[in-house]
Amino acid sequence: MGSFARLQWVGRITYYVGWVSLLCGSAVHINIAKGMFLNIGLTQRNLFELSVVSFLICVASELRAVVGNGNQVRGGSEVTPSVKKQMAA
Repeated sequence: MGSFARLQWVGRITYYVGWVSLLCGSAVHINIAKGMFLNIGLTQRNLFELSVVSFLICVASELRAVVGNGNQVRGGSEVTPSVKKQMAA
């Protein structure tokens, strides 16, 4: 696994962790699962901070992947061609 794929993988995982923690924080905010998260020791503020940090790590790893490997497109599946096409005679 190359560094580009690894950075995109980390970005994708932290993106989903950020959304899950944001949804859990909103559930605490509207008192759906407040008792469960308070028993674990997670407050609404801790869940919000986790989501912000996860999104920041996600953005940083995606930017580093794109900047670090300039010849690959953002999707990661396409590579700019390095062979020049010749015209048929």
